[in-house]
Amino acid sequence: MIYPSNKILDFRFWIFAPEADQPLAEDSPIQNRQSKIQNSTRGFTLVELLVVMVIIGLLAALVAPRFIRQEEKAKVKAAQAQIELLGTALDTFRLDVGRYPTTGEGLEALRRQPSGVPKWDGPYLKKEVPMDPWGKAYIYHSPGEHGFYDLLSYGADGVPGGEGDNRDITSWEG
Repeated sequence: MIYPSNKILDFRFWIFAPEADQPLAEDSPIQNRQSKIQNSTRGFTLVELLVVMVIIGLLAALVAPRFIRQEEKAKVKAAQAQIELLGTALDTFRLDVGRYPTTGEGLEALRRQPSGVPKWDGPYLKKEVPMDPWGKAYIYHSPGEHGFYDLLSYGADGVPGGEGDNRDITSWEG
C-alpha cells in the first residue's frame, strides 16, 4: 500500500485511518472528541478562583514576615561589617599619621587629606565613606568614651538606644 507523504507524520492517520483515501467519518470517536474540546466552555468558577487567591494570600502572609526579619538581620550584619572595615581604615590612618582622625576631621579624613597632616598616605578607603544600611551617616568620635575612637550606627530607628533591629551597632561591642 502506498501512503501519501503529507499524511505520514499525522498520528491520527496511522492510528485511526489506515486507508489514506478515507477521511475520518463525522461520527468517529476522534471527530466527536475534537468537537467536544472545541465547543467546550469549561473554565474556573469564581469560587475556585477565590479559593486559589485566598491560599496565595495565606502563603504570602506566612512568608513575608520571615523575609522582612531576614532582611533586617542582614542590614545589622552589613552595618557590623562596615564598622569593622572603617575600623581597619582608621587603624591604618593611625599607623601612618600617629593618631586617629579628630572628631572634626571625621571619617572624611580616610578619603581626603586633612590640612596640617603631612604624613597622610591615603586614601584609606577605595570608595567614598559608606552610609549605614538605613541610609544614615556613621557617627564617629575621637577620642571616644569606649576607646581611642567610637564608631557607631543608631540602627533602623536612627535614634540612640533601642532593642532588636533598632539597637545601636557599635565598634566597641563587636
